[in-house]
Parts: sequence; C-alpha cells; structure tokens
Amino acid sequence: MSTITVYHNPDCGTSRNTLGLIRNSGEEPRIIEYLKTPPDRATLERLIAVMGMPVRELLRIKGTPYQELGLADPKWSDDDLIGFMLQHPILINRPIVVTPLGTRLCRPSEVVLEILPRPQQGAFTKEDGEVVIDAEGRRV
Repeated sequence: MSTITVYHNPDCGTSRNTLGLIRNSGEEPRIIEYLKTPPDRATLERLIAVMGMPVRELLRIKGTPYQELGLADPKWSDDDLIGFMLQHPILINRPIVVTPLGTRLCRPSEVVLEILPRPQQGAFTKEDGEVVIDAEGRRV
C-alpha cells in the first residue's frame, strides 16, 4: 500500500502533472478524487493544520462559486469557510499531497518534489511542454 495520498482532480492540469511527478518517482499513490469523495470536516481541518496554511489560502476562486457566495468578505470565519468547502468541494484548491515527508498544496506541481520520499527516475515534461526533470532525474 502506498504511503502517498493525492487529493486529485483529473480535470486539472496541475493535478495531473503532480500525479505524473509522483509516478515518475516510482510510487503509485492512493488517489482520492475529492470532487467525488470529498474529505470530511476532521480530515480537511487536519490537512489545513499540517500544511500550516491559512484556511483562505486553500480556497480556489477560478471556476468555483467563490464570487457568488461572497467568500472574499472578511466576515466569514475559518469554520464558515471550511463549511463552504465541504458543501462545494470545488472550492478546495488542489492537488493536496500527503507523504511521510509532509503535506503540501502542490501549486505549482513541482512543489511535490519537496516531499517525495524517492528521487525522480527519469525525465518528466509537464503537459504544457515545460521540462522539469532531465533524463538523469534531476530538476531542470
């Protein structure tokens, strides 16, 4: 069983690139398609805590009901914002990756390299054509 979990959206290029970098390290992660299987409140709160980030920084704005819900208003508490993310999982920014070395919001996708237990096994090019890992498995 993998020691890596990725909260993944297969429609997101950053999420797909992150998954590709994990696989390029020789790992097959546990994939949670969080739009189909959203985390519960305790899990989401734990992820936010271990990432050490403010709740607002995990909110996704683009392509979400962020504006229509008025989430930019400072009146919303962290608890309220988490509630909105649970009601509308698309508001949770992605991908979130959990490994034995840490938990990160992997935006950009290369952030995952900081927490992968194993080195890259070969070249990796992102979907947009950007080469990020050379043939020897080194970051470009």
